[in-house]
Amino acid sequence: MNTQEVNLRTLSLSDKSKLAQLVNNKNIWNNLRDYIPYPYEESDAETFINFTQTQDPPQSFGIECNNELCGVISLIVQNDVYKKSAEIGYWVGQSYWGNGIATKAVKLITQYGLKKLNLIRIYAGIFENNIASMRALEKNGYQKEGVFRKAIIKNGETLDEHRYFILSENQE
Repeated sequence: MNTQEVNLRTLSLSDKSKLAQLVNNKNIWNNLRDYIPYPYEESDAETFINFTQTQDPPQSFGIECNNELCGVISLIVQNDVYKKSAEIGYWVGQSYWGNGIATKAVKLITQYGLKKLNLIRIYAGIFENNIASMRALEKNGYQKEGVFRKAIIKNGETLDEHRYFILSENQE
């Protein structure tokens, strides 16, 4: 039985070593967008942390499990006609996989996005081979909207993107 406590918190510069250590992993990077560098250095972590501290309201958080940083989760609020929508993105360090941490983090940031940021819609694009991420979304009420066939090129491989969404209660 999993009794781990999961929280979201703002990142600080004191997190940069741990952040770099966790995300500098090919198995994690294989499911992330290419704009996230690999290898991932402490300078990359510092740049990201500094960026998160400029967000108003905050949209990127450290995932903490039992008071230990173990990943990152973000909402990328859209603009123009999509201003009430956000894309969710997250990763959990490999040594923490299989403990339901991503599922709990998705629940927390979804509540934050829908209630505090007053979003109408949150969506995610998941690479076809990332079944664990699909399950984390499904366990939180996200519905599969469709499969974008051969929409992603990662590591020279063409992959399907599975698109998930959730709506605020007012919009259902």
